[in-house]
Amino acid sequence: MKRIYLVRHCKAVGQEPDAPLTEEGARQAGELLSFFLDKKVEHIRSSPYTRAMDTIWPLAEALNLDIRTDGRLRERVLSTVPLDDWMKRLEDTFQDENLKFEGGESSREAAQRGMDVIRELLEWPEQTFVVVTHGGLMSLLIREHDPAFGFDDWRRMTNPDVYELEVRDNGTSIRRCSLTRSGLGTE
Repeated sequence: MKRIYLVRHCKAVGQEPDAPLTEEGARQAGELLSFFLDKKVEHIRSSPYTRAMDTIWPLAEALNLDIRTDGRLRERVLSTVPLDDWMKRLEDTFQDENLKFEGGESSREAAQRGMDVIRELLEWPEQTFVVVTHGGLMSLLIREHDPAFGFDDWRRMTNPDVYELEVRDNGTSIRRCSLTRSGLGTE
């Protein structure tokens, strides 16, 4: 069995690739360390965005693991031009996985690049991984394993958020992890 923890980054000051964590986000990163310490994490893969790297840095340091950055884990680009009704447009991409706006990528395209990372990790000898990414891409990765996961589920995601993907010979399962014992406040 392989276990992959999908992690949405902690609270950040913005959406730009170099946006750092807020003070609260830095505290949350320390709490994620507590959550993961007993999980026997062997490999960390992260979006190259600052907020993703900063989210998992305390764990990497504590476990003496490298953080391998992977551009395929960057946030999904909905469009490179401003969309006044971007929330409605995003919702539409949950209904039509091939819908694509100017300069952006479809849900299918974004999910494919994210799933390429997951499939690659499943070939590695390690058993337990942490993959740090962003809400948009993470929701699509969850949806690959739970087709019922939709726009409203994306809206309920938190910063941070953690889902555990278990891959066994007879199939996969995915579930949201309870972070309340770490004080992070989800479920």
